[in-house]
Amino acid sequence: MRTSSSAASRTWFITGASRGLGRAFTIAALERGDRVVAAARSITRDDFDKRYGDRLLALPLDVTDRPAVFSAVATAVDHFGQLDIVVNNAGTMSMGMIEEFTEAEARAQFEVNLFGALWVSQAVLPHLRARRAGHIVQISSIAALGGFPSTGMYSASKFALEGMSEALAMEGAAFGVKVSIVQPGGYWTDLYTSMTPTTPMEAYGPLRAELERQWADGSIDSDPTLAAEALLKLVDSDDPPLRLLLGSMVYDLAFDISRRRMDTWAGWEQVSRAAEHAVPVPSGTH
Repeated sequence: MRTSSSAASRTWFITGASRGLGRAFTIAALERGDRVVAAARSITRDDFDKRYGDRLLALPLDVTDRPAVFSAVATAVDHFGQLDIVVNNAGTMSMGMIEEFTEAEARAQFEVNLFGALWVSQAVLPHLRARRAGHIVQISSIAALGGFPSTGMYSASKFALEGMSEALAMEGAAFGVKVSIVQPGGYWTDLYTSMTPTTPMEAYGPLRAELERQWADGSIDSDPTLAAEALLKLVDSDDPPLRLLLGSMVYDLAFDISRRRMDTWAGWEQVSRAAEHAVPVPSGTH
């Protein structure tokens, strides 16, 4: 890991900044002397210490409203002159078995976690490309490492975010724009207390009971300030990674899931390779 020696203050644009990880990120950036545009559905300047003065701009913003996102980014650039670090942190969590989701509930999960981050990324890119600099940080989740019972739709939204972000990283690199995906484990935020549950089906009662037992025995949650410290190290790096795991539990899980996938691929190698064999172009194909 290489860390930049530059001490110049930078301008951040952080979504979901009113609480949880977003608030911790905002305060960490302000405490080091940077400027922050703190965006959230409900946020005011009074939500933060007055000593931050004019280095903080609080903007009410619903990231699912694409025109509002572009307007907020324009306001941020007009106010501070430029953007250096963009953190797509806004997110929601819907809990329930896949069979239980209504169409509206499924779509709502993607509106914030995928499309909100997409609209912000699209809105900031012209400004970052013009300067040939900048860093977009996508806050993903441990749920993007794999699908798990009752968090499948949440996982799906984070899988989609990461697929989009991988492409964005390669596209942005041509213009000097960096992209990183952060995969946090558990932190003491209100994500779980504010989650939206599906209407439970009786058939899944025993599975729910088993999951609750597992979570009670194995849940590990940390102070959000630890995630903020890691984020500062990430954006200070001259060569930031595409992905950064946060927490020992998520780190170990990532390696365990990757090993199991590789073992499965290796076990089915012959079937996989046999499914590909070059043939002449079929007649009538153009």
